Amino acid sequence: MKSIGYTQNGPIDGAGALSQFDLDRPTLGARDILVAVRGISVNPVDVKLREARAPEGDHGILGYDAAGTVVEIGSEVKGYQVGDEVFYAGDVTRDGTNSEFHAVDERIVGKKPASLDFVESAGLPLTSITAWEMLFDSFRLAEGGGEGHSLLVIGGAGGVGSILIQLAKTLTNLTVIATASRPETENWVRKMGADHVVNHRGDLAEKVKDLGLTPTYVAALTATDQHWPAIIDLIAPRGHISLIDDPANLDISPAKPKALTISWEFMFTRSMFATDDITAQRDLLNRVSQMIDAGTLQSTVTERAETLTVDTLTEAHKRQASGRVIGKQVLPGLSS
Repeated sequence: MKSIGYTQNGPIDGAGALSQFDLDRPTLGARDILVAVRGISVNPVDVKLREARAPEGDHGILGYDAAGTVVEIGSEVKGYQVGDEVFYAGDVTRDGTNSEFHAVDERIVGKKPASLDFVESAGLPLTSITAWEMLFDSFRLAEGGGEGHSLLVIGGAGGVGSILIQLAKTLTNLTVIATASRPETENWVRKMGADHVVNHRGDLAEKVKDLGLTPTYVAALTATDQHWPAIIDLIAPRGHISLIDDPANLDISPAKPKALTISWEFMFTRSMFATDDITAQRDLLNRVSQMIDAGTLQSTVTERAETLTVDTLTEAHKRQASGRVIGKQVLPGLSS
């Protein structure tokens, strides 16, 4: 099968960056399905891993979003049959989806939205899982809960922020404040449903306070170390901060006087450790698929390539590394 991967970690324009080569089809585990990949997307994790993690063996295959068709099933697979259309984010400890065919544990796979094509569908899984787990696992909100409380989403125009705003407005009663710093990103987060928009440049704490709101929940999606003093200042006592980025240093001691809860959200945890509740990702993806088809959620795709090649994937990595992508980038799969 055709695959695009890297042979040496480092910058996108360095030696060993993305190239195409042929590999054997993956061998399936008992709970695995083999998917002909028809759509993929690019996420910050692709850039981080390509830069920092040396490949195991001769190559590393990235890609942690996919939509496609099941072409083979493992001996103990119960939920899928050959021909089913699926979407999922995969497992960071296994080869990714930038290949014609991809093996994935059926328990983290959902049924593709019928109303979207494969390429558009590939923009949803990783960000939807991250946002869902942040709301309902990290913050421990109940569906329909949050009345009288507010959520601050820092970096609301990115992939996770775009779906987090929608899920919060659709499934909870939270007031959602999103940050954005450009006219186009401000317009985007309003389109996603944010109740209030503030610019995260300058005095973020004062801008939030000017709204007359004291957020109970803060989703720190980007530049957490930069915004940390403001977050501590603006959040309500006994509030909860959940972050997804990787600040080099984060002094949590200022959080003690307010008795704050601080947690990381990492959507690969369930697949990495085969947790007892691993099927929660299958279930939430199926809910997201149903909500897309019902029109209660909208696609967050803003950039779509016509073909998947080394050049188009390289350009997508560069765009992702720029930090200026609004919503999601998607490309056809190598099986398209």
